Amino acid sequence: MSDGAGARAELPPLRGAALLGMGLLLGGANFLAAFDISIANVSIPSIASGLAVSPREGTWVITSYMVAEALSVPLTGWLATRFGPGRTLAVAMAGFTIASALCGLSTSMAMLVTFRALQGLAGGPMMPLSQSMLVSIFPKERASTAMGIWAMTTVIGPILGPLVGGQICDRWSWPWIFLINVPVAAIFAAFIWGALKHRDPLPVRRPIDVIGLGLMVIWVVAIQAVLDRGQELDWFGSTYIVGLTIVAVVGFIAFLIWELTDEHPIVNLRVFRSRGYTLCLVVVCISFGTYLGSVIISPLWLQTNMGYTASWAGITSAPSGVVTFCLAPLVAWLSTRMDARLLISGGLLAFASIMFWRAHFASNVSFELIMTYMLMNGGCIAFFFAPAMSMALGFLKPQEIADGAGMMAFTRSIALAFATAMAAAYWQDSTIRDRAVIIDRLHGTGVLGQLGDMGFAPDQALQYLDNMVQDQAVMFATNDAFLAFAAAVTIGAFCIWLVPRKRLRNTPVAH
Repeated sequence: MSDGAGARAELPPLRGAALLGMGLLLGGANFLAAFDISIANVSIPSIASGLAVSPREGTWVITSYMVAEALSVPLTGWLATRFGPGRTLAVAMAGFTIASALCGLSTSMAMLVTFRALQGLAGGPMMPLSQSMLVSIFPKERASTAMGIWAMTTVIGPILGPLVGGQICDRWSWPWIFLINVPVAAIFAAFIWGALKHRDPLPVRRPIDVIGLGLMVIWVVAIQAVLDRGQELDWFGSTYIVGLTIVAVVGFIAFLIWELTDEHPIVNLRVFRSRGYTLCLVVVCISFGTYLGSVIISPLWLQTNMGYTASWAGITSAPSGVVTFCLAPLVAWLSTRMDARLLISGGLLAFASIMFWRAHFASNVSFELIMTYMLMNGGCIAFFFAPAMSMALGFLKPQEIADGAGMMAFTRSIALAFATAMAAAYWQDSTIRDRAVIIDRLHGTGVLGQLGDMGFAPDQALQYLDNMVQDQAVMFATNDAFLAFAAAVTIGAFCIWLVPRKRLRNTPVAH
């Protein structure tokens, strides 16, 4: 269809049962996207064991999804304009269904990472499209209800993800964390196609920034490969890593130049002219990255070092989201009555404090103490995640908010993928380093002889000592990681004071 195609008359909002049904469908689509981001977190040890790879390599299941999601989010607006939001969402869900099935049928890590990336490409448009379509089907006077449905499903997904993922891994096997999506997503895709495609406006041909998209893929994939493979290949001692780093740097510079000069950029970098928006986004990336790093490492530590099952690791993860959800109304009320920077800074400093406390846990820490940490964790998160994102958008002009929200979604997904890779690499490097330190300190202590005096055979004594050293090395490495997280969050708490003072605006926070 040509550019000059006429616009279809805007359809009225839905009412009654039709509104209820479509609200549930769109909320469900958003829930699936949010749910699938977190369901794999507690499943990494099971996946790694099942596919005979290390737990660190198992984190590629998460990073591949997030990188692919980040790359597809900037295309959402173009796809919705070119094919219609209803059709785009239905096709994205169909692709999500197929990719989920392929993930569940994977027999190697290479297959799983590939299909998980396809799942991320399909899942990227689902959250922003479900948000915009919920707003479009509700009457304007009930727009807050639409946003409430979207926000609730966004929060509940990550709460239930670890719980369900842990139960599935313990009761069945890891492929079912992906296969469980198939029937639900297929039904949602069929109903959304049938019910919403007629509400789509007439397609409009818009130019797409193919070169910008290609450059973005090159630098993002290159730097993610550096982070994922660097530890394994001795970082810059490897010509492969050096070559990828050069590709990433050159690709990033070319991407910046192209996007700032192209008439129709794939991402609008001009929103960074706002100092307030840029600094808020830096704080968002720091806080999200450290939070996800802790969320990735905690289940790995619990299952590899503390003897927890996937189910119990999931149970320890859930309280954080529940507390965040319960405190959301209080945070929204406070946001309109005090300097947002104070709210965000206080939340970040509290978050850093409990991470510092967490960094001093011992290997005999109780379940109750871990749950206490997670509850406090959720209480802190509520005070900086949503306020920082809303504050960032508040610095933009009304016509820039859509671009700003899209850029925020892109940078946040990239930050989460990078943070996951860096946290996993740091954790593994620290384990190796701390193990060497412990062994060096044990040298000459006669501990093997003492174990022999206690009745251990030489081989048994050596195995027992090796297990103890490994357990302590993992514990120290985990604590080292949380000290690093605490330091990063503290930097974010001070960075927010570089942001100009501005009262929070009632701006919808996009994915």
